[in-house]
Amino acid sequence: MDLYRERLWATPWLFISTILVVPAVMLVFAPINFTVGVVLAIVFYAAIVVALLVSAPVIRVTSDELKAGHASIPLEFIGEPKAFRAEEATLERGQRLDARAWLLIRGWIKPVVKVPVLDVDDPAPYWLISTRNPDQLVRVLDEARRSSSPLGD
Repeated sequence: MDLYRERLWATPWLFISTILVVPAVMLVFAPINFTVGVVLAIVFYAAIVVALLVSAPVIRVTSDELKAGHASIPLEFIGEPKAFRAEEATLERGQRLDARAWLLIRGWIKPVVKVPVLDVDDPAPYWLISTRNPDQLVRVLDEARRSSSPLGD
């Protein structure tokens, strides 16, 4: 059962801005054949929309693991998560970023949550995850960590 679930959909402005592929494709193909240009423009835009929808990763927290995209980590191996917004989030994604960190970040989602990795065999010191609900994700991770802890912290 999911304690938390969020799909990182692309923002509406991204779908709107990618419609610029339509005149670009028309510019290339309309001089050759206008009908082919229109059809290809629609096909290219539809392909972009489908790609954005299909590639949207999911963040899930269950009673025993954190899944972000295709990666997962047992809750026993995560430390205390921390939320970052605005300028702090920008610094975490940029100047403060450790090159060894595992990332699931999306440019259109500004807030991030930093989740320390406690597993000494894991080369990543932490996960950095984009989320539209940083406080809720941190709260759910904290509660799930405490309830899954063998000591029952």
